[in-house]
Amino acid sequence: MATSEQIEYRMEMKERLRTFVLNLLELTTQIPYSQETKIIKDQLIRSGSSIYANYRAACRARSKNEFYSKLCIVVEEADETEMWLDLLILSKWSNNKQTKALHNESLELLKIMAKARKNSNQ
Repeated sequence: MATSEQIEYRMEMKERLRTFVLNLLELTTQIPYSQETKIIKDQLIRSGSSIYANYRAACRARSKNEFYSKLCIVVEEADETEMWLDLLILSKWSNNKQTKALHNESLELLKIMAKARKNSNQ
């Protein structure tokens, strides 16, 4: 059974992830259209929203194994999201303050989720 602190932390993390996805959606509307950027934007939206969706699923897990499994997906999707943001910055298709801030947030989220995964497997 989760403690009230754990429940509060999970709620705060859900809110942070939701905000992250909403900011990703906003960012993708500002990137100029080309065939290349369309692919990157689609992948960015998929992987970014998957972090949020799978974290929510992890919070509803019926067992420790299920929780761990969902967190593994969250870490993979967070890593992919960071990669797409990195490519946007390096390609200069979106090398602005907003993209760099989202990239930094994606790195923080990746670290948080990787640590949560590691701690949940002990």
